[in-house]
Amino acid sequence: MATHIDLNCDLGEGYGPWSLGEPGADDALLSVVSSANVACGFHAGDPSIMAARCATALARGVAVGAHVSYRDLVGFGRRRLDVPPGELAAEVAYQVGALQAVARTVGARVGYVKPHGALYNRVVRDEEQAAAVVAGVAAVDPTLAVVGLPGSAVLRHARDAGLRTVTEAFVDRGYLADGTLVPRGSAGALVTDPDEAAGRAVRMATEGTVVAVDGTLVRLDAASLCVHSDTPGAVPVARAVRAALEAAGVELRPAAA
Repeated sequence: MATHIDLNCDLGEGYGPWSLGEPGADDALLSVVSSANVACGFHAGDPSIMAARCATALARGVAVGAHVSYRDLVGFGRRRLDVPPGELAAEVAYQVGALQAVARTVGARVGYVKPHGALYNRVVRDEEQAAAVVAGVAAVDPTLAVVGLPGSAVLRHARDAGLRTVTEAFVDRGYLADGTLVPRGSAGALVTDPDEAAGRAVRMATEGTVVAVDGTLVRLDAASLCVHSDTPGAVPVARAVRAALEAAGVELRPAAA
């Protein structure tokens, strides 16, 4: 049984006057989670939003990570793009460097990198794209950790490159029997009931398992649990998850500060 675990959330997912999540969700979530994956401009996030989220995270003792994406602002980074490896490595480096610079202006620092959306799912199995992501991270700062699904290609490449790795599971997303996520738009893709999400989180932390949409018991080894800020009811889901974990004796602690 885990005695501690990280609870992370994708934040800063707006641009100018537009925000994908519910009003005030980011601020509320930063009082619940232990790590914040801040959008770096390619799928969402502008310099002002990035600075604001980093400042609040610092004030509340929340670790900051770079949430890097394909360059797909219109598609919110959820479209599969065929980006040449060298170009992808440069784009990852660009996003990480941008967040590092903005974070420094408010006294915060970036401790890890987590791919977003289509890129996240792509680097589970795509060796070339996974290696490019890792190359971009390592070139900027080899002290950064990389967050990804257990058994994913990107975590293997990160370990081979000498980078720290953090395995992750999702309390608000459905799983397939092979341990990957149910595609968005498909039945069972989202878990929006706070009690259900809380129960899943406790099981993930204490038993290392999750029940897939077809009823299969899937084993996973997660050092961090994720809730998405754009999931309907994200704030009550995150609060229920934290309360359930603490009631089960699991302490929330950043996995990669």
